[in-house]
Amino acid sequence: MKLLAIDTSSPACSVALSVGPAVFERHEEQAREHTRLVTPMIRSVLSEGSVALSDLDAIVLGNGPGSFIGMRIAASVAQGLAHGAGLGIVPVSSLAAVAAEVFAETDAKEAIIAQDAHMNEVYLGAYRRGDANHPDTIFPERLHGQVVVSELEGTDAGGRVAAGFGWRRYPQLGAVNASYIEEQLDLLHPRARFLLPLGAIALQLGKIVDPKDVMPAYLRNKVAEKPHEAGS
Repeated sequence: MKLLAIDTSSPACSVALSVGPAVFERHEEQAREHTRLVTPMIRSVLSEGSVALSDLDAIVLGNGPGSFIGMRIAASVAQGLAHGAGLGIVPVSSLAAVAAEVFAETDAKEAIIAQDAHMNEVYLGAYRRGDANHPDTIFPERLHGQVVVSELEGTDAGGRVAAGFGWRRYPQLGAVNASYIEEQLDLLHPRARFLLPLGAIALQLGKIVDPKDVMPAYLRNKVAEKPHEAGS
C-alpha cells in the first residue's frame, strides 16, 4: 500500500510517505511556516520513495482538531493533490496520531492527549492501547477547560500517561488531574508517520471521502466550514 500523510494542525509541519513497509518522513516544528514548508516536503518524500501521486492508494489527512488555519492548510493541499490525481482522502484524528506515537514509544496502557485550543481550553482525546498498538477511543474528542477530566475520577492512574502541547500550555490542567495520570510525556505535536498506520486501517474499513467532502474537526461550530468555502 502506498499512502501520503499530511498534518499541519499544530506548530509542526509533518509529511510522511509509506511504500509497503518503508516510511519516508519530513517533520519540522516551525510555527506559521506551514504554507512555505508543506509542498516542498511532499515533493521530497515522493522523490525519495520514487512514487508519483498517481501511484498512491489515498492521501491520509491529519484532520485535527488543532489550529484552524493549520488544518485548512493541510486540507486544502490534500484536496488539491487528491483532485488532480483522482485520489480519495482518508481523514484521521491528529490527537489519535499522538496517541499512536505514545503506544509505539512507551508501554503505556492509556494516553490522554491535549492540544492547545486557546481561550483557556484544550482539544482533549483519550485512548487505550488496542491490537497492534492501535489507539482505541475511550470517549469522543471534545473541547475541555482546565478542570478535572470527569471520566478519570475515581480511576487508577497506573499505566495512564498524558501527551500533547496542551498539558504544557496549561499547567493547571495537569495539576487538577495529577492523581489520575502517572506521567506527562514530552510528545507534543502529531507526526505524519503515525497517521500512516491509522490511515491504512481506516482505508481498509472504507473510511475514504471525496476531496470536496473533507471537513476538518474544528470542534468549534463557528468555524465549521469546508476549506473551499472559506472566504466565500
